[in-house]
Amino acid sequence: MLKLAAIVVDGVIYASWLFIVAAGLTLVYGVMRILNLAHGSLYAIGAYAAASSITWYFARNYPAAGSYALLAVTALVGGAVVGLLIERGVLRWMYGRDEVVMVLVTYALLLILEDAIKLLFGVEAYTAFQPYEVLGRVKMGAMSFAGYDLALIAVSALVALALWWGLNRTRQGKLLLAVIHDREVAAAMGIDVARVFVVTFVIGSVLGALAGALTAPAIAVAPGLGVEVIVLAFAVVVTGGLGRVEGALVGALIVGLARAASVHLWPEVELFVIYGVMALVLAVRPQGLFARAAARKI
Repeated sequence: MLKLAAIVVDGVIYASWLFIVAAGLTLVYGVMRILNLAHGSLYAIGAYAAASSITWYFARNYPAAGSYALLAVTALVGGAVVGLLIERGVLRWMYGRDEVVMVLVTYALLLILEDAIKLLFGVEAYTAFQPYEVLGRVKMGAMSFAGYDLALIAVSALVALALWWGLNRTRQGKLLLAVIHDREVAAAMGIDVARVFVVTFVIGSVLGALAGALTAPAIAVAPGLGVEVIVLAFAVVVTGGLGRVEGALVGALIVGLARAASVHLWPEVELFVIYGVMALVLAVRPQGLFARAAARKI
């Protein structure tokens, strides 16, 4: 029972991180039909910006509690600025192209941004461990978990609730859902589709940068971080169904629990199990668990 409890808690912690990473990716695809491979670079930008700002913050002996607000502000500013530059500078000229072309464009952006990050931040690893240590450890019976990791579960839940409320309980969210269901009809009814695209891409970029900023205190931020993450995020959204936020949530839980089970029971297959889960789901349901029904034009 102790091992089972450890698997569940570790799996939910890992799933919380995966969901924040994948939420922005699946939101952008659902609205804009763009599989944004540059999302991994946005994650890396958030991680590097957070690590460097946290190092600066603690070097001046500011209160530790303020570092968590700094993580959020860093993600908001970095994700919004870079996301807006990508959408206005590149993607808006590519709308209406085949989805494969958009994948190639975002892959090119990934490569460009990875080199830009190296030029800006260098190739040395960054560490910003202080926010992770401040929350200490939490005892759960015979088990002990980092308080920061448990706080990540709460942040993930808030992100999921905010996305659900924004999409289903606000006027702007309902307009966005209309664009998701039929872009041409939405434009004919007077919805500013271009503006919806800008807002959606910026929100997706902020979520990617937020995931990176929240991860920075727990890892060494090093080159190549974005490439590793985009592969994991892709596995999650494909498992849950491209374009569905609830699919990203369920997919993250499935992948997180499967990965935790492999770590505790069969560590040798840890790297394989994530893609094994994705392959099993796609073999049974190729469109993913929560994919939207595709409308046919007759």
